[in-house]
Amino acid sequence: MAKADSAAIAGGVPGADLMEAAGRAVAAAVRERYDPQPVAVLCGPGNNGGDGFVTARHLHAAGWPVRIGLLGERDALRGDAAWAAGLWTGGPVEALSPKILDGSLLAIDALFGAGLSRPIEGPAAEVIRHLDRSSVVVVAVDVPSGLNGDSGEVMGCAPQADLTVTFFRAKPGHYSVEGMRRCGQLRVVDIGIPASVLRAVAPRQWLNGPALWSQHLRRDALSDHKYARGHLTILAGDTATGAARLAALAGRRAGAGLVTIATPAAAMAVYQAADPGNLIARVDDGAGFARLLDDPRCNAILVGPGAGLNERTRAATLAALATRRSVVLDADAITVFAEAPQKLFDAIAGPTLLTPHEGEFRRLFPDLATGSGKVERARQAARRSGATVLLKGPDTVIAAPDGRAVINVHAPATLATAGSGDVLAGIAGGLMAQGLAPLAAGAAASWLHGECGYRFRRPGLIAEDLVAELPKALEAALN
Repeated sequence: MAKADSAAIAGGVPGADLMEAAGRAVAAAVRERYDPQPVAVLCGPGNNGGDGFVTARHLHAAGWPVRIGLLGERDALRGDAAWAAGLWTGGPVEALSPKILDGSLLAIDALFGAGLSRPIEGPAAEVIRHLDRSSVVVVAVDVPSGLNGDSGEVMGCAPQADLTVTFFRAKPGHYSVEGMRRCGQLRVVDIGIPASVLRAVAPRQWLNGPALWSQHLRRDALSDHKYARGHLTILAGDTATGAARLAALAGRRAGAGLVTIATPAAAMAVYQAADPGNLIARVDDGAGFARLLDDPRCNAILVGPGAGLNERTRAATLAALATRRSVVLDADAITVFAEAPQKLFDAIAGPTLLTPHEGEFRRLFPDLATGSGKVERARQAARRSGATVLLKGPDTVIAAPDGRAVINVHAPATLATAGSGDVLAGIAGGLMAQGLAPLAAGAAASWLHGECGYRFRRPGLIAEDLVAELPKALEAALN
């Protein structure tokens, strides 16, 4: 956003015009959502505070009772913030303290914007904590103060907002777990920054949606045959047999023409008695898996769901990576390398997607387990491993080794059920079998997985239900 502001101003848009548009947009959003009532506008010492002064002026002009509390001295304001404060004639500017909230039912949080880089303390922290103990409704300007716009981390404290109004584009922090918890309704408004400045910004991260990847989904053709749609091979284990079966069914529903389950001898009967469309092959060790992959038509490989934490899984993972074909590594294929992650990273030479949850991520990247924000952690892990990393959660991040990243928040809480991750891995494997690159496959699989959850539309969701909804999710993405 700093680059966007600078590029807009360099292109002839005065900074004061941007601030005026921002404050006017916040005031309009407030008037649209709430009835007129006493409001306290909490202004910080920078441009976020300037936006607050403009908001206050427009609400006062519309007849709302407005009080302004300022962190710092009015005479210390500089630039556009000083200009905005100079236009306020609606009453005294009070020192920021919890008393500014007395008698107010609504507070406009314009203390700090998305660029805050140090913990909030002093009077601002005192007011924020008072807000969280009160029944005052909060509208945040840009972000709830204290929420880092890049990382999504809370810098000491941050209020719970009912509405957050941000400008030009949303920030990664809005879509972090803390951001989604604290922002309330998020509204992104146009303040006159030309869309062309995106060329100067050159963004490397996107909010997930079909517009990013639907053009890569395979369309049916008269010349299709099953091998043209890809052959996904899944390493299965002999205990948690449902995991590979769910992944196989999801892979086929996602469009793979064939799916082979590679099973130890002890579990062959279990897999043979399951879904009749799956091919079953006996594979007792890593060497056997390598022989199975000698068939070049096995163009995508999934290792992990229910595979087991053993030498067979470790050797099969390395055999899969040695093919340099499309590989998805999930669950046990990740954890089995917890003691020697570099051995795994050294073997990654082809298009590879890692799909860890936070616990599995910690096993491979213990130094990246906390701090820096989820997007940056996933980016660093992707650079280090050479694989695209799909770091799961309510705010799933898919990051490629070249720094591109996609944030997926299209995911209902009902996805937290046994087998859900196996379905996600199977969808990704099925898409990679059809030729999607890891970043596109990871982003598409995450969105489709969430769409399946939303489409179930009733209590009691289990993993099997996700697979049943996948055709409708694909149809929605394609249309």
